[in-house]
Amino acid sequence: QVQLVESGGGLVQPGGSLRLSCVASGSIFSISAMGWYRQALGKERELVAVANNGGGTNYADSVKGRFTISRDNAKKTVYLQMNSLKPEDTAVYYCNALVVVVGGGLLGVWGQGTLVTVSL
Repeated sequence: QVQLVESGGGLVQPGGSLRLSCVASGSIFSISAMGWYRQALGKERELVAVANNGGGTNYADSVKGRFTISRDNAKKTVYLQMNSLKPEDTAVYYCNALVVVVGGGLLGVWGQGTLVTVSL
């Protein structure tokens, strides 16, 4: 069993910053990719940023230049530094990981989500 636990969401004013964290635990042999998705009210879940275990990253156009994804592989943790936040960034942010589990097999895992609200 593999679990992802997110933290760091909250209420922030426009132009402010937040840092999200996501820690993976369980029967993990290795983690291929870790990333962040978000889902705003009434909208579909969308990719925000992803980081593979080779150091490559990919971002949604809407967050390029404002958000930075990073990984600490030793801690099985992924971070999302969000700067210059806008009201349209308001959403539930979900952590996702593609995990090779102990004993073999590839598993896609989601966290429970953390709410980010950008408002005055």
